[in-house]
Amino acid sequence: MTRKNLYILTLIFCFVLAPAFYGLVSASAQSTIKPNPTPTPAASKTPPKFATPTPQPTPDEEDDGEIRIDTEIVGLSVRVIDRNNRPINNLRKEDFKVYENNVLQPIESFTTAEVPTNYALVIDNSGSLRSQLEKVIDASKVIISTNRPDDETAVIRFVSRDKIEVKQTFTSNKMDLFDALDDMYIECCQTALIDAVYLAAEMTAEYEKSGARDDRKRRALILVSDGEDRDSYYNESQLFDLLREADVQIYAIGFVAELSNDGGFISKSPQKKAKSFLERLSEETGGKAYFPTSLTELNTIAADIASELRTQYLVSYYPTNDAKDGSFRSIKVVVTEGPNKQKRIAVTRSGRKAAGGSNSTQPIKKP
Repeated sequence: MTRKNLYILTLIFCFVLAPAFYGLVSASAQSTIKPNPTPTPAASKTPPKFATPTPQPTPDEEDDGEIRIDTEIVGLSVRVIDRNNRPINNLRKEDFKVYENNVLQPIESFTTAEVPTNYALVIDNSGSLRSQLEKVIDASKVIISTNRPDDETAVIRFVSRDKIEVKQTFTSNKMDLFDALDDMYIECCQTALIDAVYLAAEMTAEYEKSGARDDRKRRALILVSDGEDRDSYYNESQLFDLLREADVQIYAIGFVAELSNDGGFISKSPQKKAKSFLERLSEETGGKAYFPTSLTELNTIAADIASELRTQYLVSYYPTNDAKDGSFRSIKVVVTEGPNKQKRIAVTRSGRKAAGGSNSTQPIKKP
């Protein structure tokens, strides 16, 4: 072969065969390289929800003919007691003064008449209440037995965050409520107390909520627990933010005696921490906390709660500060002294969150 022919063959290889050869090599190399796997997102905690769906109330289809005004009205359930914690039930509108952020508010309406009450029984079914559950069920039936025809009650059992169960939605049927209580049983899990109160308060606040001026229903929770939270999604701050909007009174029955009373140098003991939490729940919502030392006290406590729910004053006012800025407003109710300078103490919620601002009912994830 001449030098000239060899040169021509070399050129043909470079321009025709070399690209094809390179393609074969490249394809072979790519077939041996595995693609990077798509990273799996890290698991995150999700907000708790009721273990069984809660039916939503059906809105009225007929127009009720009312003219609805987009004005915020604040309703307060107020208990009045003397120094010995005895109720005072013979007061008039003129005996009350309401302050919001230390500014006197004009009282729009005032009533001492019994009003329908929607309340939820929220009962701890964790192992810490094993020895008390039977008596708790009996005492709960005592409370339900005092219901008036227009009162409605729901029954909720809770253990962990994924075991918060509506055993009975709001109803006036006492036998259905008794059946729901009889279906309770103990399970051993990490108690999600805060989550249970959060969901129950949210449900109770929204049930039959009309926003109308004549909405005079009283709303409450009756909570039975040892007061110790072990594994909730929500924290205390988020819970109390909700309660400031919800206007739901909380009556707590705390079996704290069996919790450890040993605390650290700067930390409360589990018993003191649980008691403090239940007291704060009650005080800030205008309810009451009970700490029985014996199961024989339960029926008396049940009768007292039933009486407390029905011997209250209902006071409402249009706030002079009508800014819908979502801010917290402190509330204080003052009652005039009685004969012989008898001290009268008003017990109601400590404040409210104004409308507007950010939607605090949206779940906030823990970091």
